[in-house]
Amino acid sequence: MTGVGVITDSGCDLPPGLTDEQGIDVVPLTIRFGEEELLDRRDLTPQDFWARCARTPRLPETAAPSPGAFQEAYDRAAAAGATGLVCVTLSSALSATYQSAVTAAQAVADRIPVRVVDSRSVSIGLGLMALTAARMARDGKALDDVAGAAEDLVGRTRVFGALDTLENLKRGGRIGGAEAFLGSLLSIKPIIEVRDGVVESESRQRTRGRSLQYLVAKVREAGEVENLAVMHARAADVDHLLDLLGAVYPRDGILVGEIGPVIGTHAGPGCIGVAFHVPG
Repeated sequence: MTGVGVITDSGCDLPPGLTDEQGIDVVPLTIRFGEEELLDRRDLTPQDFWARCARTPRLPETAAPSPGAFQEAYDRAAAAGATGLVCVTLSSALSATYQSAVTAAQAVADRIPVRVVDSRSVSIGLGLMALTAARMARDGKALDDVAGAAEDLVGRTRVFGALDTLENLKRGGRIGGAEAFLGSLLSIKPIIEVRDGVVESESRQRTRGRSLQYLVAKVREAGEVENLAVMHARAADVDHLLDLLGAVYPRDGILVGEIGPVIGTHAGPGCIGVAFHVPG
């Protein structure tokens, strides 16, 4: 490796083949099932995660990577010849991942410069920022340019998701059992948005079909969007959403990522969403 290296965390939900292709080093979060600790995407694939969730009544817990895990990634990049690093992390309002990355950057400051960017986003919203940075780095751009591009995208990234079940919110204590029961009875499909670094309720749709149409409408309303992506958690209708989005954006240009344990723990199976950049 020469030039700028790019690092992110496993909350990015980018396809592993794509991170390998673009040379992005992904630092894993930890997933805890009771006393068992597993490294996201290394010890536990999304498929394994959902299979385990179906077998246990308790939700797993997630933990940010340690500063040491980031330092190891920084050291690997330096040893491979990187002259500087850009590390894009999960929103600091939702995870301690950003702080771990900053602490590690301070520890290696005498060996390699590291610019840590708080994405203020999650899932493939984070992933799109890391991917843009990696492509610029591969084009030979300087550290300040690569970091500046990622920082510019923080305010231009939009993420919307449609939940298919309220069960995970109930099990995680975020809503009560009665509210979850009533919502399920009425077939309510909440739409969530990542806003100012946190996940907020955006609207409620009465059917799954309407929730997919609503996601398409959010893309259409945004105008000439850039870098459209779809993320999903074992959603059987992902191809249908892609077909619907094809009316407003070239279908073959839409990136698809699978939601893993970091986001899936809270969103639940069947969650589907869109992420994109609005014009600057």
